[in-house]
Amino acid sequence: MKIGIIGCGLIGRKRALSLDQDDVIIACCDTNIEIGQKFADEFNCEFFKDYYDLINNINCDIIIVAVINKYVKEIVNFAFDKNRHVLVEKPMGRNFKESLNILSKSKDRILKVGFNHRFHPAIWKAKELFDSGEIGKLMFIRGIYGHGGRSGMEKEWRSSKDLCGGGELLDQGVHLIDLSRWFAGDMKTVFGNISTKFWNIGVEDNAFMLLKSHNDVDIQLNVSWTNWKNTFQFEIFGTEGYLKINGLGRWYGIETLEFGKRKIEGGAPNIEIFEYKDEDLSWNKEWIEFKSAIKSNRQPIGNGIDGARANQIIDAIYNSSLKNKIINIK
Repeated sequence: MKIGIIGCGLIGRKRALSLDQDDVIIACCDTNIEIGQKFADEFNCEFFKDYYDLINNINCDIIIVAVINKYVKEIVNFAFDKNRHVLVEKPMGRNFKESLNILSKSKDRILKVGFNHRFHPAIWKAKELFDSGEIGKLMFIRGIYGHGGRSGMEKEWRSSKDLCGGGELLDQGVHLIDLSRWFAGDMKTVFGNISTKFWNIGVEDNAFMLLKSHNDVDIQLNVSWTNWKNTFQFEIFGTEGYLKINGLGRWYGIETLEFGKRKIEGGAPNIEIFEYKDEDLSWNKEWIEFKSAIKSNRQPIGNGIDGARANQIIDAIYNSSLKNKIINIK
């Protein structure tokens, strides 16, 4: 595949490093010329400072969009206008309205949203066990995701309502919401509370959520920029057992999956532990899935509909917190 990458920061570089050997980065783009040129030198590709020029003049199969949320819609839509497939980093725009607009423009192009957490080995294994019926009927889900921020965080683009559309709920919360939908299906109601407890910023640094799916699965989630320690926990409980994912590697600790099988007679369950100490390969596995979807002309795992639905739930949580009431989702 021939690739154009728009956004040469941390995530853009992660994407570049996760491509297959038979993929070629033709061009890159960034408004920061120094960062963009450095990226172009590293990956031996042409540099553009304007995304319009890259998409309009470079013959490539896929555009990877890894930019600040505010600029996602205009860039992705222009890529669709030029008949390109797109992998766009989460969230898919600043809100549900922008997501729907992007989705409406995709037409017959393949749209993938960067939900790489689905491809972490512990989460992927948990989904396989869940789909095979190992824990029985799903009853409820719990999830925690967060970190402690960093010096100068209040000056970063993630702390800007205009640039991002929101704070921690959109940043890390979208991953927990996407994973919850992957296991429990679409949501029926949400009740949420967002707050800014510590950081002097214009967006939330904490979000607390209660969700219920159409299958009557109860979901309790918390995302936080005041965890002070990087934390990821995702737990799935069924009538016959449970699945607990802890850690994501590196600063989040060794990634593990605990599979507990309930005993009919009661008492401590039978427990099996899966430990994943290798490097994070989720980015590459997601890329392979995306290319497979393009070649077979199908919707990828973590597609545009998933991105829009996640943002719809997030909008409802913001609305719930503002009105202090349960919000129904259509």
